[in-house]
Amino acid sequence: MQFPESWLREFCNPPIGSAELAETLTMGGLEVEERRTVAPAFSKVVVGEIKEAAQHPNADRLRVCLVDTGQGEALNIVCGAPNARVGIKVPVALVGAELPPGEDGKPFSIKVGKLRGVESQGMLCSARELQLSDDHAGLLELSPDAPLGADVREVLQLDDALFTLKLTPNLAHGLSVYGVARELAALTGAPLRTPEISTVAPVLQDKLPVKVEAPELCGRFSGRIVRGVNTQAPTPGWMVERLARCGQRSVSSLVDISNFVMFEYGQPTHIFDLDKIHGGLAVRWGQSGETLRLLNGNTVSLDDKVGVIADEREVESLAGIMGGNATAVSDDTRNIYVEAAFWWPESIQGRSRRFNFSTDAGHRFERGVDPSRTVEIIERITQLIIDICGGQCGPVDDQILRLPESKPVTLRVARASRVIGMPLAQAQCVAALRRLGFALKEGDGTISVTPPPHRFDLLIEEDLIEEIARLIGYNNLPTVAPLAPITARVQPESRRGPFAVRRRLAALGYQETINFSFVEADWERELAGNANPVKLLNPIASQMSVMRSSLLGSLLQVLKFNLDRRAPRVRVFEVGRVFMRDDSVQTTDTTVKGIHQPMRVAGLAWGDPDVSRWDSKARRSDFFDIKGDVEALIAPRIAQFEPIEHPALHPGRTARVSLDGRDIGVVGELHPRWRQKWELAQAPLLFELDLDAIATLEVPVAQPVPKHQAVERDIAVVVAEAVSHDALVRVIRSAADPELLRDVSLFDIYRPQPTAGDAPGGAGGLARGEKSMAFRLAFNSAGATLTDEQIEAAVGKILEQLSARLGARLRV
Repeated sequence: MQFPESWLREFCNPPIGSAELAETLTMGGLEVEERRTVAPAFSKVVVGEIKEAAQHPNADRLRVCLVDTGQGEALNIVCGAPNARVGIKVPVALVGAELPPGEDGKPFSIKVGKLRGVESQGMLCSARELQLSDDHAGLLELSPDAPLGADVREVLQLDDALFTLKLTPNLAHGLSVYGVARELAALTGAPLRTPEISTVAPVLQDKLPVKVEAPELCGRFSGRIVRGVNTQAPTPGWMVERLARCGQRSVSSLVDISNFVMFEYGQPTHIFDLDKIHGGLAVRWGQSGETLRLLNGNTVSLDDKVGVIADEREVESLAGIMGGNATAVSDDTRNIYVEAAFWWPESIQGRSRRFNFSTDAGHRFERGVDPSRTVEIIERITQLIIDICGGQCGPVDDQILRLPESKPVTLRVARASRVIGMPLAQAQCVAALRRLGFALKEGDGTISVTPPPHRFDLLIEEDLIEEIARLIGYNNLPTVAPLAPITARVQPESRRGPFAVRRRLAALGYQETINFSFVEADWERELAGNANPVKLLNPIASQMSVMRSSLLGSLLQVLKFNLDRRAPRVRVFEVGRVFMRDDSVQTTDTTVKGIHQPMRVAGLAWGDPDVSRWDSKARRSDFFDIKGDVEALIAPRIAQFEPIEHPALHPGRTARVSLDGRDIGVVGELHPRWRQKWELAQAPLLFELDLDAIATLEVPVAQPVPKHQAVERDIAVVVAEAVSHDALVRVIRSAADPELLRDVSLFDIYRPQPTAGDAPGGAGGLARGEKSMAFRLAFNSAGATLTDEQIEAAVGKILEQLSARLGARLRV
């Protein structure tokens, strides 16, 4: 919001300079983003009057003017402006004057010169030459009562400062000059001047029928008929200047009056052409299929989420945002209807963005406008209209339906002192709140405040604490170093943090990526099998509408991005949070009701597992490469892998990862249909694990070095093709004494290729559907050297259990 300092000081004029005033507002919460003078620096430019204007003897477009600057002898100045005529007062740059810099950045100095043989003793200035505006069609004409010889900077108040405030959404009460002055009075203790708005006596008895059908849309509606106005009457210069210094151009007298009062008191209004209204007005929600052509020329489609003002035929205005073109005032308008209303902020919020434009009115209404002053605003506008445009008015029609309820907020003085960080007395808090004009009641160590109607931001105790802090002055708060016990948080040896997991993956050749938690809904449905993801109410993009429950989709997007840029090898990982619905979760300081938010770690490998190789041909990463990375990440704990099906992964190349009987994630190859959909030349390998599960480590326990030599035995067993390696190892370990059997390792798998000459029993002594798996068993005892009898007994027991439980037989 922009406004001139001079207007602010008409309401509140503390005895401080412009810079200090800006600092006071900023430290009071009303940040002054920019402070600059109305015009750049220039000197020796005074008010002059043209006494004579004769045609230049040697140029058709130039005139030789005799200018009186009140300094004795008149000056002879050559001028080419089309409006140079006798009797007008204009800015005169005297010899020696320095005008604002031009495009070259250098000040423009005025000297005595000759134009087409005629001496010119100065320069008559346009607004552009003084950098007051871009208007250079002619000379800047000054007021007829401007004193001759006076400095133009003083006459036009060009040293007046323009303040631009950067207000947060909760400071709706600061969106007017009077509102800022009210805050300034509280901050400085200077008196606040509140001009009395006199009632305009009605001459007519006319009233426009208005029916408010939606109290939840409009809580108060005030209006008045004014007849016989002259819409072609010029806007007074002082009002045009005020609006310009607020960044608002002059449009017409009626529009200027409405804008002026909005900047003055913060209440947007609208003026209808009364003769274009059919019947009465209805304030209601829009209906599907309705359209409205706005004042900006846009035509918008309406529905039941948008408030409107309509007559008996059509919609005439977008409630609280912009009027319609059908009832806009024009030069032919003679009778008008002035409206001021209170629109509930919830009914206006987001509507402007929906139609891709914003207005000053919508900006104020969606933050909250004082509902108690609509009648006063009508009276203020009426008086200005009659003074400038003439006319006669009818009575004010004021309908109050439902206004915001001001609920008392209780402040505990002890808590305010603790939050602010300095000792506070109750009287000190009361004095600060009374400077803001709050109605309050005192209790024993408490203050109950009833927020005034213009403050929509006072809802909880912390809001009042903030008011006290800014009125005391943030600069006055004591600087105290924080005091707290410092206790080192030693990470237990049985746990490792996320950073250690990241380092481990980086050591395995992976690079970390960081992705949005917002993903496409299709990813959740297709890759994660999540039919009910957590949806965003206001997504930043249409393709990022849900919260992810898996990290795999994000990694696939990173892979696609890199492959599109011809990356030969991609190994990436991400440590991040996922979001899943869970009714058992309750709201706490770190959780949200109904949403489970665990941390996950996921990785993706594509291309050659090695960066480069010279001793053999390049090969593609396969399931066992990614499985080995998962095992290395979890080590020294040992994970179990079992085949499963996953919507994102290959049904025959996917495994569930388990630790101590608990499922902690999946590992596998991307499903062929997703590989085809993402247009990948080869399938990437992926894993996703629960971060908390892999953060737990087994603390190493010292073991004595074996004193006796280990003994190894090799066995080859024939089993059905369906029997897995994991099943065989489990049976072997369960059948043997764990104090004797130290290690089991697979060193050979034999699947014969049958030929036409093989015996009916199968090739190599194996039947069809069978395979041979050879294991090396390592035995050792801490007490003594094992004998052949002990070893043979242990091997025999293992073979017996393999035969009984898996149908295995010893291959001979």
